[in-house]
Formats: sequence, C-alpha cells, structure tokens
Amino acid sequence: MDLAYLRAHPQHLPTFLTHQRIRETPVGGGNVCTASRLTLDDGASLFTKTWPSGNAPEHFFATEAAGLRWLREARTVPVPEVLVALPEMLALEWIDAGESSPAAAERFGRELAGLHRRGAEAFGAEWPGFIGPLTQDNTPSAGPWAPWFAERRLRPYLKISADSGALPAADVAVVERVIQRIEGYGGEEPPARIHGDLWPGNVVWGADGRAWLVDPAAHGGHRETDLAQLALFGGPPHLETIMRAYAEEWPLAEGWRARVPVHQLHLLLVHTAAFGGAYRNAVRSAADAALRS
Repeated sequence: MDLAYLRAHPQHLPTFLTHQRIRETPVGGGNVCTASRLTLDDGASLFTKTWPSGNAPEHFFATEAAGLRWLREARTVPVPEVLVALPEMLALEWIDAGESSPAAAERFGRELAGLHRRGAEAFGAEWPGFIGPLTQDNTPSAGPWAPWFAERRLRPYLKISADSGALPAADVAVVERVIQRIEGYGGEEPPARIHGDLWPGNVVWGADGRAWLVDPAAHGGHRETDLAQLALFGGPPHLETIMRAYAEEWPLAEGWRARVPVHQLHLLLVHTAAFGGAYRNAVRSAADAALRS
C-alpha cells in the first residue's frame, strides 16, 4: 500500500493493518485514543488514531475529521490532511516534530487570528460534537454567545462533574454563580472559527517551522475561548509572542484578560467530568477569578 492507493481506497487500511502488511509504530501521549505511526510502501508516514476498546462512540472519528477539514479550509494555521475517516479509525498526514521558536510563535499568533476571522455561520456546528471522550452539544445557534456558552459549554459538564462527585456542592454553587452572571462577560462578537480544545498539547511545533493544530473540537464559538485555553496548564512556549502577534493582527476587545477564567471554565469542567476530582482546584480557582473580574 502506498499513499496513492490509500487515497483511492481508504476503506482498505484496516485490512492491511490486520494482516500486518504495514509497519506500525506506537505513538505515546494520547489521553483518549491509541495512536500509531504507519509507514507505507512508498515511505510515506501516517498518524492513526483508534479507540482503545475497538468500538468508538458513534460519529467520534467522523466528527474530528469534519472539524479538521473545516479548520483546514481556512488556509491559515496548518492542519493535517484527513486521509482516512472510518468508524473505527482516523488516519492523518504525519507531522515531523520540530522545535518552537519566537518566529514560529509569531507566525502562529497571526495565523490563529486569521483562522478566527474566517468565522462561522452560527455558534456550534453542523456535525455532532465531542471534546475528549465526552459528547458536546453542537446544535447550531444564532446566539447570542453568553446563554449559548452557559447552556451548551458550561452547564452540561458541571452537571456531570457534580453527579460523579468530582465537584462538591460548594464548588458547584460557585460555578453556578458564574453562569448566572454570564451576560456580563462580553459576548458581542459574532461566532469565530475556533479549534475548541486548544490547550497547549494540541499545538504541534513542526519541523517546517510552523505550529500545527491537532485534535480539535472545532465549532463556531468565541475567539477568546481558544486563546484562554491556550494559556492553560502552563501555556505553550513563547505565549506572550503568540498573543502579541495575534493582537497586532486582530485586536481583542477591551477587558479580555479579565474574561480568561470564564472561557477556561469550559475545558476545566470537561476535565472534571471526564477525569475526576484531580482538576477540582483548577475549576474552583477559575470560577473564583471569574467572579472577581
């Protein structure tokens, strides 16, 4: 099997793997899926993802493929090409890893602004939503942003976290206060074309000197959500350079720094919902900061 054959017959990839006709090398680092590097007969490499149990949730890989293609259509930040999207597997263009640099960070900031500026027809998306292992309500909405964000991006994961015991009642009450105040957190902008799960681990610094976007939960959302998520868990290298270049390309609305904890709450609540109470303190800190803003 070579790349030309794969493009013409993507449905045959699982058969070739089953019969060990393709060299497969495990790739670490994934929290949800099993990842591998495949080497084809022509020397081309692919990045593949499969569900560990073999039975991925319905639409799981189709959703990621749709989001990757939608982001790639913008022709701004580089996004790997989708080569195979099957119910049990996703295969993407391989990205050779490189080093971060100030020049790459500056370019990334400008390209991310360009991606967001491409916009979206509505908040949400035309495809079903997933973020990590969890479903996400992508039902398109004309907005406004604030109630959409509260009901589609905060409350569902707050409920899961509360029901599982990952967040105690006192923390749930604090997040509920943020939701009650959501109208005051600045949602006047139209929907942007966002990655939707842009923590630093989903930025790959390539050997080509550019930053690539991977593993999206892509949808129409508020551009500040992507930027706030990017600052989580220590942030990527050269974060200040990224933000400065972004702002030069497309300035952010006044008060955006104070709104960062509100936008971070989405992904932090996803973490307590999916992975448990280890992220409880991060959720509480973000909610407290949001209420002080």
